[in-house]
Amino acid sequence: MPFLGQDWRSPGQSWVKTADGWKRFLDEKSGSFVSDLSSYCNKEVYNKENLFNSLNYDIAAKKRKKDILNSKTKTQYFHQEKWIYVHKGSTKERHGYCTLGEAFNRLDFSTAILDSRRFNYVVRLLELIAKSQLTSLSGIAQKNFMNILEKVVLKVLEDQQNIRLIRELLQTLYTSLCTLVQRVGKSVLVGNINMWVYRMETILHWQQQLNNIQITRFGPKRSTLLCENIKPAFKGLTLTDLPLCLQLNIMQRLSDGRDLVSLGQAAPDLHVLSEDRLLWKKLCQYHFSERQIRKRLILSDKGQLDWKKMYFKLIRCYPRKEQYGDTLQLCRHCHILSWKGTDHPCTANNPESCSVSLSPQDFINLFKF
Repeated sequence: MPFLGQDWRSPGQSWVKTADGWKRFLDEKSGSFVSDLSSYCNKEVYNKENLFNSLNYDIAAKKRKKDILNSKTKTQYFHQEKWIYVHKGSTKERHGYCTLGEAFNRLDFSTAILDSRRFNYVVRLLELIAKSQLTSLSGIAQKNFMNILEKVVLKVLEDQQNIRLIRELLQTLYTSLCTLVQRVGKSVLVGNINMWVYRMETILHWQQQLNNIQITRFGPKRSTLLCENIKPAFKGLTLTDLPLCLQLNIMQRLSDGRDLVSLGQAAPDLHVLSEDRLLWKKLCQYHFSERQIRKRLILSDKGQLDWKKMYFKLIRCYPRKEQYGDTLQLCRHCHILSWKGTDHPCTANNPESCSVSLSPQDFINLFKF
């Protein structure tokens, strides 16, 4: 039976139980008190303890290797549900409440990113979580977040689309992780610090891969065919081959002014159309209210309103209007969260009238108690 000595860092004294009670055991050879381990400890266990004590290795290096190995292990998407019930309090039927991490795990975001209508929605949701809500996720939700992010990056590297969108997402995540890792001991990131350092190195590697992308004229798949000397069945028209009215109509479908600028740099003819004042005016009126526009008026040298400069000034002052092909919806009658167009067990007479579309920020606010 071990007892601590006066100094709590000392190994203490060893005692054995005798007929007269507990006594310290004295080793005749060394003249010191030791415990008769054979009397109350198995020999095999004793040998194991001596073996572990005799090992000399760098514990920190081994732990880092183990953490990196665990971080490489892929977490399966445990839930692939089309809808979940959002409950904010305990009832007789349901105990506890639904958290952001639980909703993120259960909804099938891994399949949603494969849908072009839902891709931008999921990416914007990942960006908002990376900016302010990463520490509120559970450990499995944080790992699931990184796995979904990896799937998004691989899709962008393969399709060569939405590159700027993913660059902004990775930069936001890396900035947040730098702040959280520097405050180690104060943050609530789940897992060892070495695991998060490895994930930050992975993010830097993804950013380097995105920067090295060279977009070809025909895309990656068609370029492969041309490299193999396989002639395409027909030569398709390019954007500049279309009538000017159609080109302008296509440009009006772009909701981001940076896309207009990039499109104008592709060809001289497109540059002339991208500078159209009416095009930038409609873009400003789409994203911002009249009151916001009046506060940021900018005149050109000719005395006319410079809508292009006004747009880039307005986006620095006000949030832009978000536009998504498909969104998550919340049923106000049964409190079920699902993707738009997904059937759920609702008891309302007209379930469509009870559904409310949620923006990515509304989705996060839904779990703030």
